[in-house]
Amino acid sequence: MNAIATEHVFLTAAFYKFVDLPDFQDMKPPLLAFCEAHHVKGMILLAREGINSTIAGKAQDVHAVLAYLRADPRLADLEHKESYADEPPFHRMKVRLKKEIVTMGVDGISPTRMAGTYVKPQDWNALISDPDVVLIDTRNDYEVEIGTFAGAINPDIQTFSQLPAWVEKARELQTATGRKPKVAMFCTGGIRCEKSTALMRTHGFDEVFHLQGGILKYLEQVTPEQSLWQGECFVFDERTSVGHGLVPGKLGICRSCRDPLAEGMTESPLFELGVSCPRCHANTSEEHKQRARERQKQFVLAKARGQVHLGEPQKQKSIAALLPPDAPVLYSFRRCPYAMRSRMALLAAGIRCEIREVALAQKPQSMLDVSPKGTVPVLVLPDAVIEQSLDIMLWALRRHDPQSWLPNDSQVLSEQLALIAACDDGFKHHLDRYKYPSRYNLTDGVSNRDTGAEFLQQLNQRLTRASFLSGASWGLADAAIAPFVRQFAHTGPDWFNAQAWVPLQAWLSAFETSAGYQQCMHKYKVWYPGHKPLAFPPV
Repeated sequence: MNAIATEHVFLTAAFYKFVDLPDFQDMKPPLLAFCEAHHVKGMILLAREGINSTIAGKAQDVHAVLAYLRADPRLADLEHKESYADEPPFHRMKVRLKKEIVTMGVDGISPTRMAGTYVKPQDWNALISDPDVVLIDTRNDYEVEIGTFAGAINPDIQTFSQLPAWVEKARELQTATGRKPKVAMFCTGGIRCEKSTALMRTHGFDEVFHLQGGILKYLEQVTPEQSLWQGECFVFDERTSVGHGLVPGKLGICRSCRDPLAEGMTESPLFELGVSCPRCHANTSEEHKQRARERQKQFVLAKARGQVHLGEPQKQKSIAALLPPDAPVLYSFRRCPYAMRSRMALLAAGIRCEIREVALAQKPQSMLDVSPKGTVPVLVLPDAVIEQSLDIMLWALRRHDPQSWLPNDSQVLSEQLALIAACDDGFKHHLDRYKYPSRYNLTDGVSNRDTGAEFLQQLNQRLTRASFLSGASWGLADAAIAPFVRQFAHTGPDWFNAQAWVPLQAWLSAFETSAGYQQCMHKYKVWYPGHKPLAFPPV
């Protein structure tokens, strides 16, 4: 472990890897929940082409997140760079889905197949001291401004996506003989170089090199006495910059544009703390500046009171007031139709509960302990556990039914329960095979679609006689069946919309545009033990 670790509290880990992640969208919820459960903050970018991140927290928590990622065989060899700080580098945790983990905007660039030759930090000085090597800084202009390698070319770009256009026209890459020169490229952590060297190879540059681990690894391993680095290295967190040994630098950051404040900028009349700097002053309106002044004022007041100005404490107080200690706990999954109809009934009954969004691939042990079947929804009461969605609906509505979803006539209730049973049995059987044919070793789900359509036709006929499946008003049958019809319709929307089912289509559209539906489909973060409670309906 870095010797500086004993002196500082917060560990920052930077890492990336280009690797094919076709399921990157499904990776987001459990990864975000795991980071939050371990109080790790920062940013993780996920894309089909890989992962890119900087996170920070207590050392054991950051290492837990790294171990979680490396448990995926595709990320087993994930490398990271460490540094330490006295103050938390980030205040929030975000996991974002992107088209590219570093945006270049050029199709066909594959770092996994086309990247240049790695050069270790210890060998970098010898390479860039070669007069035949063209050294290129691939970073943005504001990064280059505060530090770079001696003799490096600055492409003067504002974003990495502008680099391809610069390469097309750069005179520095043209020689009198017409031969392509040797090119060495570098960036902060190495990720931009993977793409930029791959780009160079598509332009016919055969001898392309890049600094392994980027500037950060160089500053970590090369002593100041041997270094060819000049200045500081900008980093995308609250440290703003680092120097040799990855010691945090002395540069500040503009809270408006997030660019580093180069030496002398704070003395400019265009600098206003928390509002603007010489770079961004002309690019923001007076209205924007006024909002920034108010935000800065609140930040200063919160700091003086010893508070964290992020809004979270106040939000948690509101949630705690709405969730007494004996509040029901609902294990749920947002898109599951069974869980959806349970949430609708709880909402209609006005019953608040603590909601725990479940990642189906990593079901929490606390749910399995009370319901070994391992499927959602599960409603945990102080004295009972309800494991079936229809039972949850009936329990909630029998406690309180202000919208009269339950019919008073027992015969009508029996008819509605029979219709729901037909949905849950035969229709759901064909819906699953229509939506996931490969799961059932089917070539396609067309035959199951057509059989399932027979039930939809029955619903359509029923809706020609009444506005709702339950009769004159929305009720139990509508709420129990609509989520499954929605799933069927979304499996093949063009086919569904082409059917002559005007009453059914109008009924479904009214459901999906209703205020109740919007509340029930509120997005919750995946729950892990230790999470602060979240209330349903949402606050």
